[in-house]
Amino acid sequence: MHIPHTNFHDVLIAGAGPVGLFLACELRLAGCSVLILEQALDPHTPLKELPFGLRGLSVPTIETFDRRDLLRHIEERAVAHNAPAAAHWMQQTRRPAGHFAGIQFFNDQIDSTQWSHRVQRPVSSVAADMVSIEAVLAERAEVLGVEILRGCGVEDLEQSESGVTVFAGRREFRGQWLVGCDGGRSTVRKMARIGFTGTDPEFTGYSVQVKIAEADLLRPGRNYTPTGMYTFAPPGTIGMVDFDGGAYHRTNPITREHVEAVLRKISGTEVRLAELELATTWTDRAYQATQYKKGRVLLAGDAAHVHSPLGGQGLNLGLGDAMNLGWKLAATIRGHAAVELLDSYHRERHPEGARILDWSRAQVALMRPSPSSRALESIIRDLLKTPDCATYFAGRVWGVASRYDLGDAHPLLGRSAPDFDLIDGTRLHQRLRTGRGVLLDLDASESLKALTACWDGRIQYVASDAKDRLGLSALLIRPDGIVAWASDAAGNKSGATVTASKWFGDPSPTHP
Repeated sequence: MHIPHTNFHDVLIAGAGPVGLFLACELRLAGCSVLILEQALDPHTPLKELPFGLRGLSVPTIETFDRRDLLRHIEERAVAHNAPAAAHWMQQTRRPAGHFAGIQFFNDQIDSTQWSHRVQRPVSSVAADMVSIEAVLAERAEVLGVEILRGCGVEDLEQSESGVTVFAGRREFRGQWLVGCDGGRSTVRKMARIGFTGTDPEFTGYSVQVKIAEADLLRPGRNYTPTGMYTFAPPGTIGMVDFDGGAYHRTNPITREHVEAVLRKISGTEVRLAELELATTWTDRAYQATQYKKGRVLLAGDAAHVHSPLGGQGLNLGLGDAMNLGWKLAATIRGHAAVELLDSYHRERHPEGARILDWSRAQVALMRPSPSSRALESIIRDLLKTPDCATYFAGRVWGVASRYDLGDAHPLLGRSAPDFDLIDGTRLHQRLRTGRGVLLDLDASESLKALTACWDGRIQYVASDAKDRLGLSALLIRPDGIVAWASDAAGNKSGATVTASKWFGDPSPTHP
């Protein structure tokens, strides 16, 4: 798909990371013109490769990629790069389901029957490297006709009632909307004067690849000590946190001597490092934008929220932003949306971001090198051995428990739609690949079939029973896979009509 170059686009996106790329794909799927402005000339860095580039994808992210036919491509590339083998949990005889501040819980403890809103099938985990994820998203963006200008970072912007002018690389670009996906130090956020508030760091975290002179002095795995915490994956991958208030993050060069000194302090050993091959620092700073939308500017990903990488939820949170925002922004541009639709982006995603930031803060509290934290850690370890507690933590870590507040008319409202195995041989996820909403009519009622004609192709009608319908009769599913309306009773058209108007705009004037 070719799009002629122009300085005016429906949407300008700052940042060509996974969040910006995926958002661009969502917008192009809906027919919007998109230009991505990326500061870096080359997107590749060693930190995106294994082992530091390894990311665990949450259930919502796996479902999102599956609904857009991206999952199989990411899995294929990840396997080719040997990403699953790089995941330390793959080497254990008992399969971990996740961890909280390094305290593992296991798959055989999880009672998935507690998640009655899901079709009962094994919850698969996917480990992929950032190189693979970005490559697949960039290829999809190219196929869809997304323009990407590299070496052209946003420097300033001006807003008006009708659009945004962006100044980048001594050029001007205009668009109806601008989305900042340009990271935690977002220029877009700063230029739009959007507040960024939260809690300052307690530690400096280190991720390093080294050659160790006496590797036997370090114990493999995750280790809490009186002065901090370190993880060691032989032969030379180390992560550690030094509770120094974040003093060393981005303030000084990371030298072999410094890393060795910190490792000795944390491990309580006289370990010697022969060589420092790769190193980066990070902190537990937890900040969030006060608003995700201001005028014609929106934020997504790290531009909207930053937190420690504990639990690996940053990428998943950002991709969730993109999936939520894409169809809403496209519907606004195409004139299909109600005025309030785009406001629901902040209303739904800001609380989700706040929950993840608090989840990160809670892990930091458990990691502090203090007697009270060690006592609390002991209690959490005991609790995580129980099925109820392990299932609760899995629901949070995997994202299975995530739900938008869309009311309480039905237990499925606001949740990810179950991936029904339909009797016509397809799965529900496959029916969402066009980026349209879906009205799934498990009873094939004529009244609901007539409903979809009122929205001019914005809603796809699917009439098919399912192998396990969870006691449902029909569901209306948003383009992002979220259940907007559900009914246990056949023929309930009124609720579907009201909900369709809310999420898909006014019906066509040619239909009642």
